[in-house]
Amino acid sequence: LDADIQKEDMYTITGYQRVKAWVERDLFYVIKLDKPIVAFEDAEDGREDKAPRKIIRLADEREVQIKVAFSMVSIEGAKKNLNLELEHWDFDTVRKEAENKWENYLSRIEIEGTDEQKINFYTALYHLLIQPNNIADVNGQYKNAKDSVSLSPFGIYYSTFSLWDTYRAAHPLYTILTPELLPDMINSMLLHAECQGYLPIWTLWGKETHCMIGNHAVPVIVEACLKNFPGIDVEQAYHLIKKSLTVSHFKYDVEAYDRYGYFPFDIVEEESVSRTLEGAYDDYCAAQLAKKLGKGDDYDFFMKRSASYKKLFDNETGLMRGKDSNGKWRTPFSAFHLSHAGTAGGDYTEGNAWQYFWYVPQNIPDLISLTGGNKAFVAKLDTFFTVSYQSGALNDNASGFVGQYAHGNEPSHHVAYLYACAGEPWKTQKYVAYIMNELYNDSSSGYAGNDDCGEMSAWYVFGALGFYPVNPVSGEYVIGTPMLEEAVIQLPGRKTFTVKAPRKEDNEVYICSMKLNGEKYTKNYITHQDIMN
Repeated sequence: LDADIQKEDMYTITGYQRVKAWVERDLFYVIKLDKPIVAFEDAEDGREDKAPRKIIRLADEREVQIKVAFSMVSIEGAKKNLNLELEHWDFDTVRKEAENKWENYLSRIEIEGTDEQKINFYTALYHLLIQPNNIADVNGQYKNAKDSVSLSPFGIYYSTFSLWDTYRAAHPLYTILTPELLPDMINSMLLHAECQGYLPIWTLWGKETHCMIGNHAVPVIVEACLKNFPGIDVEQAYHLIKKSLTVSHFKYDVEAYDRYGYFPFDIVEEESVSRTLEGAYDDYCAAQLAKKLGKGDDYDFFMKRSASYKKLFDNETGLMRGKDSNGKWRTPFSAFHLSHAGTAGGDYTEGNAWQYFWYVPQNIPDLISLTGGNKAFVAKLDTFFTVSYQSGALNDNASGFVGQYAHGNEPSHHVAYLYACAGEPWKTQKYVAYIMNELYNDSSSGYAGNDDCGEMSAWYVFGALGFYPVNPVSGEYVIGTPMLEEAVIQLPGRKTFTVKAPRKEDNEVYICSMKLNGEKYTKNYITHQDIMN
């Protein structure tokens, strides 16, 4: 949208860009060279662009070192960042510091397995830890959601929160692997809400993109509070959660939600079913924090709303179906048609009725009951993983199909673990192993879909370890099947949690028996506290 570039001296270039991609944002930068600039000329290449192009000629063109720093606040901020973070010109030191930092994070889980498993696993850990990003300058300044300069009281401000994706597995994994970073992540979300008026939905460069639905900062914050992370003002967190869930904002018509008990498709014309189901889960999460804080009336209110999925369960089709404000079902109705936002009727987010049926992580026993009990529920899961019929064009975000299960997109991510919740854990083991072996590999296209800021990677890490957070705020992980010979998680206080899965044959995926700390273990889940202890 706008740009400027200047040569400040023989070794320094500074510049500014106003860019619009997802969000409108500023980028200020400083470029330092270790060889003098002898020419700084306009490039005549015939292309139209608001950003000037320059040809830079150096006194010695055979070898040059370049340092770049940026700021979202000012050129002066970029200079401060460069001076404090990289004062010297020792390339080998920079490389070694980067290696040491990554080694610190990647070695927090040490594994035994095949070479391909190790490549897949550590690639996944690397992807997981690329974001969220601290976008504050070294002095704590950043541009907030309203595009004005703010100062972080704790010196850091995280953004790149792909919360619709990452609340499911990435953030639960951060609570285990990078607990020292959690409070700053949560407090960044609270700063964002204080500025914007509600919690972040999907932030980039400190701005709100609104590219997805739900209020999924709620489960992330509640999970951290229930796991008793220090440095979080829990009362303030709850205040902002309650405000975000009881005051309308973009893509969240709370008046319609409260009046009808669901989002009617004639009032909320896009993704009405998905918004109802996901809103119900956020309400459940808010209720759990209200309970912790002794707010009984709020607990009752949010728990009642957390059951709104029942309003959209259609006995005739056995699926979650769009309903209008008069209580009439969406017709015609296709259980298989993939849609997103305004496409194909638009009742679902990057998915179809089959994929969204299972989205009641807050009350799996009730979902089983709605289906007709464990036997009927397992039969329905069997159909889900084997029926391949598809109607209409595939959505770009749906890929990695196993029947109707679409591993390339997040609404399906917990579904394989539901067999264990219905008394048939061997089928969870079968499908988790299949997904890990067939839908991940060590090629450049080794994922079944967009990694979505670490979510696909977190799924793999949990899968390899043998457990998964079906309901992230519950403090429980449903047991799948450990895919590695051994994995040792380094925990705070020099503790470790070790998973051992000895096999006679490489292709064994079924668990015969389990022990926890040497004692026989028969539950279908393990708790967060068990791991941290």
